[in-house]
Amino acid sequence: MRCMMCERFSLSHICPACQDSLLIPTLHKRKIMGSIPVYSFFPYNDIEPLLLSKHTDVGYYIYTILAKRSLAAFAHEWQYERRVASIGIDDHASSGYSHTAVLNRALNASNITPRYGKLRATNAHKYAGKSVEERLMNPRQFHYKPFAENEVILVDDIVTTGTTLSEASEVLHAQGKKVILCLTLTDAENK
Repeated sequence: MRCMMCERFSLSHICPACQDSLLIPTLHKRKIMGSIPVYSFFPYNDIEPLLLSKHTDVGYYIYTILAKRSLAAFAHEWQYERRVASIGIDDHASSGYSHTAVLNRALNASNITPRYGKLRATNAHKYAGKSVEERLMNPRQFHYKPFAENEVILVDDIVTTGTTLSEASEVLHAQGKKVILCLTLTDAENK
């Protein structure tokens, strides 16, 4: 096959040379709900074509590479005194896989336990490219399923307005859980 970036022959969808030169995480931070940090790893414009692969047959492989370069590296270095759960936002499979489950799986570490199917949207409304007003008028209406850990890392691919992460945080808080941080591949504000 050929590398999606440089079109040279590669055994991976993105060759190691392109991964090392083009997929360099640069941490960006913002806050939601006044105090919950949201960390993003790549500028949006740097990975936009890769993000668009999420609903295609190669999306699984691209998201796995992005997760390894960012979230897995974060989980390996992150220090915390207690074990926490990581939850992918609406990790329901579509197009044969769940992109947030792929990202969440990369966080498996000594102090992070990925949990699946614990926070699923019941509203099928499409949010891509929608305004804050549209998002607020059509909340995701998350369904919560219990899990053991009390502290949580929320995981999504893109943070745009922050309404999805905020709504998920509120649902978890109502269940006695504390969202300590959120991780996304990119922040649409960081172009």
